[in-house]
Amino acid sequence: MPLIDVSIAEGRSPEQLRGLVAALHRAAEESVGALPENTTVIIREVPATHWSKANQTIAERQAAAPAAQFTQEAPVETAAE
Repeated sequence: MPLIDVSIAEGRSPEQLRGLVAALHRAAEESVGALPENTTVIIREVPATHWSKANQTIAERQAAAPAAQFTQEAPVETAAE
């Protein structure tokens, strides 16, 4: 009975989250033969101010990203943290 527990930065649409749920169910079925009725998926959306990497929150990196574009710096990674 697989339990898939995912933490993701908030901000996805309901359609995107539904797609993620479906993809996780498919992955469990295809990779370990899990039955759909026995698979549970939990998605926890974390506010951007409550998730940090390298001592900088996602919100801080997102706020700095426009400034980086004007100074010709490399863009800051923010994808699906």
